[in-house]
Amino acid sequence: MVEPTTNTAVKIVDLAAYGERFTADPYPVYAELREKSPVHYARLPHGNEVWLVVGHEEVRAALADPTLSKSWLNSEQWTDDDELYIGTHMLNSDPPHHTRLRKLVAKEFTPRRVEALRPRIQQITDELLDAMPATGRVDLVEALAFPLPMTVICELLGVPFLEREAFRGWSNEIIAPVGDPERQETAFKEMGAYLSRLVEEKRERPGDDLMSALIRTTDEDGDRLSHDELRAMAFLLLVAGHETTVNLIANGVLALLTHPDQLAELRADWSLLDAAVEEMLRYDGPVETSTFRFTTRPLEIGGTVIPGGGAPVLVVIAAADRDPGRFPAPDEFDIHRPAGGHLAFGHGIHYCLGAPLARLEGRIAVRSLLERFPRLALDADPATLGWRSGALIRGVRSLPVRGDGGA
Repeated sequence: MVEPTTNTAVKIVDLAAYGERFTADPYPVYAELREKSPVHYARLPHGNEVWLVVGHEEVRAALADPTLSKSWLNSEQWTDDDELYIGTHMLNSDPPHHTRLRKLVAKEFTPRRVEALRPRIQQITDELLDAMPATGRVDLVEALAFPLPMTVICELLGVPFLEREAFRGWSNEIIAPVGDPERQETAFKEMGAYLSRLVEEKRERPGDDLMSALIRTTDEDGDRLSHDELRAMAFLLLVAGHETTVNLIANGVLALLTHPDQLAELRADWSLLDAAVEEMLRYDGPVETSTFRFTTRPLEIGGTVIPGGGAPVLVVIAAADRDPGRFPAPDEFDIHRPAGGHLAFGHGIHYCLGAPLARLEGRIAVRSLLERFPRLALDADPATLGWRSGALIRGVRSLPVRGDGGA
């Protein structure tokens, strides 16, 4: 536990006390907290105690604050299995290390490379939709939302031989743990060992793909990624490259199916598609919170002093994107809302490098699905849907739909 050093006692908000309803719908809780203060000291459902930032203005500022470190070396309280077994990547490093890593990756992960994927993303989407039955129930997560981004990121990196089900299991344990630290540690160990082998296989069998390019790339001064850095980069690109897009597609389609007026307007005018995807990202985006940050000095946010010395700070993107101070009627899903301002991809130097790819996949998947299945309907009570645990990723575990509208 990190003791606050403010002059007044700080009450701990116990998020675990809200139970499953917080996992299913955290927005009312965040709204309640936001009305009281943009910053709170809280106990997460799995027991960790952190400083929560929930106001849009404060979240945006915290995401760009250089005094909040992403490196676990600056936390005296916790250890990080990610860094221990996977290595240092862009999300757990600070400048100048972060600057170096991002520069080397951005050199190869270019807008041109992403745009060149458009025909292949459309082809993969069409093949997945071809395999969906015209009638009867299907889980859209298993049929489309998971396999599309997983296939795309594997092909982009050049690892079509990835053992996807094993990787998916590890990813679930790491990103959405169920409260068993030993299982999560085992997942980190097994994934780290697997990715080490994957990097070596890629080194031996290079191709015209992103991972081969990252292995070959050098900076002007001859700098290049080490084996450990390549393993960590593979982890980040593979996990972030599919986890976020899976839940963008699933949560976005759920929002449309539970707002039939908005769905009808989108079907009638595809020029609304880009704005619709941005509203999906804002309304119920795939990233509920950022990854942890740690104070390097006492920091005042929204009138609250957070102590220095490595106090953990969790920036709640989901709360920021429902802040009425930034978005009128924030709890309404409105595809006519002016795009921009949401923080679904972060802000500052850690802004998501894969945002253009996620947007491209989301637009292609949503339009293709709705065009192929004009009577698509949810085949479950929304209140009964199970949601993934953990603070980081927000998404349904499954999304039962019917292409025939339930006829």
